[in-house]
Amino acid sequence: MRRLKLTPRPDWKAKAEAVGFVYHHTEGQAYWDESVAYAFTLKQVEDDLEPAAAELHDLCLDLVDEVVASEELMTRLAIPAEHRDFVAASWRAKSPSLYGRFDFGYDGVSKPKLYEYNADTPTSVFEAATFQWLWLEELIANGTLPANADQFNSLFEALRDRFKTLFPTGGFVHFASDAEAVEDRQTVRFLEDLAIQAGIEPKFVAMDAIGVNAEGQFVDLEGFVLQAAFKLYPWEHMLREPYAAHLKTAQVRWLEPAWKSILSNKGALPLLWERHPGHPNLLEAYFEGDPAASNLGGRYVRKPLFSREGANVEIVGGDEPVLDQGYGQEGAILQAYHPPPEFDGKRPVVGAWIVGAEPVGIGIREDDSVVTKNLARFVPHVIEG
Repeated sequence: MRRLKLTPRPDWKAKAEAVGFVYHHTEGQAYWDESVAYAFTLKQVEDDLEPAAAELHDLCLDLVDEVVASEELMTRLAIPAEHRDFVAASWRAKSPSLYGRFDFGYDGVSKPKLYEYNADTPTSVFEAATFQWLWLEELIANGTLPANADQFNSLFEALRDRFKTLFPTGGFVHFASDAEAVEDRQTVRFLEDLAIQAGIEPKFVAMDAIGVNAEGQFVDLEGFVLQAAFKLYPWEHMLREPYAAHLKTAQVRWLEPAWKSILSNKGALPLLWERHPGHPNLLEAYFEGDPAASNLGGRYVRKPLFSREGANVEIVGGDEPVLDQGYGQEGAILQAYHPPPEFDGKRPVVGAWIVGAEPVGIGIREDDSVVTKNLARFVPHVIEG
């Protein structure tokens, strides 16, 4: 694993915007950064990253099967009591999943270590599936990268094919997100396009525009009933919204399904460790208040059960500033301190994508600090031949 320094294409912004990647800057700072790239060997992908994602996916499914049968575990994960049957029913009905992203600390030498599983609303899917692949093709074509360069990246095709599997006869599917959040809306547009290629008719509805009809079904502004819906909106919020009382009666086929609320919860991390202590891809973790957390020593990481983009993640025993966005009321977990590796003073986190049940690619976020926050940059990768 190496960090390459490259010369950005002079017209990369125009090329990004031409394919819908309009959020290439965040708060005036570059989000996409092609002045660098990470190079992997095929062995690192095939022996480390790919099998780690596949095995952890299996362990996570086993965990869901256990959690849905346990009130005590549902309580530990802060799943609202009134919706536990709804969450459990989605698992027992075998409601299918579209995708997810494991975030790993990985240096190319040691085994990947799981920081968290973005199982419900993983973003960066468009830039991982599309723009970094277009970058690779152009740099091979202009001779910057050798002709045998490659990527661990079949994400685009896997998502399109997964839509075909989920909706083999096509049909009408709603796609929902915050309409005003540019990254969210563009991500959903990308998925809508994939759905069209899979023979599906997509219809966008803003999350805050979804209503409830007299029969307790969810409807869009034109009165169309939501029967199947992809939503880029987290279950921990949906289960606490006023409309949550209608989730059971509405009978929507949600992507992601409600059982993903168990895995997108940081509480899954100590539960996985409790069941698989010493697993080479897991970091030691405990619920806050567990006396066994003393095993972590004087420096460890405190993570709220629900948080986004590194918000309210605290390095206990360190001096890393905390990005306070108000998360943490439902509780927290404590995880072993295992900072991302340092390359030229930067800290990459490798996001390994799962579609259905298969590892299909990676995307890398790079930060200046050990906590990957909202201004972390997305950088492309290459497999060296």
